[in-house]
Amino acid sequence: MAHRAPLTNHHADGTLCPVDHKHTSSGKPLNPDCPGRAYTQAICSCGDWEMKQSGKGYVNESLKRHLASHTQGPKVLCDLPRIDGP
Repeated sequence: MAHRAPLTNHHADGTLCPVDHKHTSSGKPLNPDCPGRAYTQAICSCGDWEMKQSGKGYVNESLKRHLASHTQGPKVLCDLPRIDGP
């Protein structure tokens, strides 16, 4: 199973910022009804990782590194003896 950790943007009051609200790179809103992005959050479906930071780029890069760590597969499968090896 591939793990997922979608990025979500949030306002300062903790409410979810809709996907159609666009922001500048600093989080200032381009939509007149939006108070602005206060933080970005990602929670991995593995249950062992989550991040909440004001910098969307930092969360995105950390997320990529975390998801890459899942390519080795679950530890229980890595510890099984290989049937194609000596």
